[in-house]
Amino acid sequence: MLVLIGGNAWSTENENLRALVASRLKHNQPVAAICGAVDYLARNGLLTGYRHTGNAQYLWRQDKEYVNGQDFVATQVVTDCNLVTANGTAALAFTNQVLKMIAFLPSAEVDKATDLYQLGFYQYCKQYGNPFF
Repeated sequence: MLVLIGGNAWSTENENLRALVASRLKHNQPVAAICGAVDYLARNGLLTGYRHTGNAQYLWRQDKEYVNGQDFVATQVVTDCNLVTANGTAALAFTNQVLKMIAFLPSAEVDKATDLYQLGFYQYCKQYGNPFF
């Protein structure tokens, strides 16, 4: 799994990185991008052929390589084939989908594990019991 973390440093013009991501996508190897990393994928045409999300589609209107605006989904996280994309406020949903993509645990167990942080300790205990006993 190649995970591209978010932030504001994605204005880079790095051909080796672009080639690495393109190769992984082409060879059906998992890639995950959140926040500014999705902007990088859009700018470099690496979202083509994938349903995706990101911080805001209007950010890519000047990017010549971003050609599949119809595949944008206005939601926190999107998983399509071997690509996970998420906006910058979707840390838990992104983590959940990444863990499912790599089959870290069965899907229901991943949901339960991320629910601890989504629901908070006390609500989690009401729903599942105390995870520390």
